[in-house]
Amino acid sequence: MFQRILARRLDFLPALLLAAGFSSLPASFAAAQTAAPLPPEAAAPACGGDFEAWKEGVAAEAKAAGVGAVGLDALEDATIDEKVLARDRAQGVFSQTFNQFSGRMISAYRLKQGKALLQKHADIFARAEQEFGVPGPVVTAFWALETDFGAVQGDFHTLSALVTLAHDCRRPQVFRPQLVPLLTLIDRGTVPADVKGAWAGEIGQTQMLPIDYLADGVDGDGDGMVDLRGDVADVVMTTAKKLQQKGWKRGEPWVEEVRAPEIMDWSQTGRSNKLPLAQWSEWGVTKPDGSPLPDNGLKAGLALPMGYKGPAFLTYDNFDVYLEWNQSFTYALTAAVLATRFAGAPAYDPRNPDPGLDRDGMKELQTRLEARGYDVGTVDGILGTNTREAVRKEQQRLGLPVDGWPTAELLRRLATGE
Repeated sequence: MFQRILARRLDFLPALLLAAGFSSLPASFAAAQTAAPLPPEAAAPACGGDFEAWKEGVAAEAKAAGVGAVGLDALEDATIDEKVLARDRAQGVFSQTFNQFSGRMISAYRLKQGKALLQKHADIFARAEQEFGVPGPVVTAFWALETDFGAVQGDFHTLSALVTLAHDCRRPQVFRPQLVPLLTLIDRGTVPADVKGAWAGEIGQTQMLPIDYLADGVDGDGDGMVDLRGDVADVVMTTAKKLQQKGWKRGEPWVEEVRAPEIMDWSQTGRSNKLPLAQWSEWGVTKPDGSPLPDNGLKAGLALPMGYKGPAFLTYDNFDVYLEWNQSFTYALTAAVLATRFAGAPAYDPRNPDPGLDRDGMKELQTRLEARGYDVGTVDGILGTNTREAVRKEQQRLGLPVDGWPTAELLRRLATGE
């Protein structure tokens, strides 16, 4: 979802370098919301305590899984990295609005470079789409946002980063399952023991976690190796396979900019409330130029990332795959819109949304929502899924447009006890 070297200009850096060096987090790392708790019957992985004794437990697990001497020796050399812990507790980029975040990330450089790479590697992208059903622009958008097309892949020692996060008791259930796959990759010689990547353990040009690298890695050029750090064919084919595994539907759209009317039943909006396009048309939703929506036979939700006065997008089933990659709605929508740009769509209209809340205002809002009995996860000033849903319920109670966008007016009315 993040620890990069400086490249060209700030605008060209991968998304989460802007937040003090994060790499984008996949779904399980949920940068915009608290990780889901383990079910009651699931025991949390062992964490904390004496580090060397804890590593012995990991070594026993790895040995039982078939990891040999090379992988086990690498584990012995792994250490705690305090910088990793600091990154894990700082996720300020997700307090940015969609217009702010996408405005930085969908840069002129990325658009130009991405289109050039789509042409240069057209045969590889064609093979990936034929085999896995994922269009080249979709893969290229992740390639752009994650590492600027491989230019900035991260400089954290991956094994030490994952050992650090797995030993830490904040989210061991997220990171401990990555250790044996990484040790397996090291033991097989797929990656070196000193492989470097993002602070949260992702490796390569589209930032794959070890468990995905091991399961979904594709030798795209038939050289007998899966190199996700330096081989474009492997990167493209593996990324396409990962997206297919997460549920990508061949031949279907993912997101489409639309224009919503000034007045409608906003409670029907939201990316998960998928309705036939004929229904949206009946309620006055049109293409950006005002022309009618064509009925493609599919269902879509109407996402309003900055409220009913801001930009509007139809989100199809394939958009859910973006949220499987990264649960931050802002990141996911930015990646989806960037993919449409690579596919030929024009820039979206940011329109004129109501001003949102700054981070302190969001924290106050979350605190007041918690006081009313809502589960907003962590009071962190980030507009995650839980906070959006709580906002929608309070908007409905107060007779405000139910668009999930927190405003000063909503905060004022909650503060005055209305």
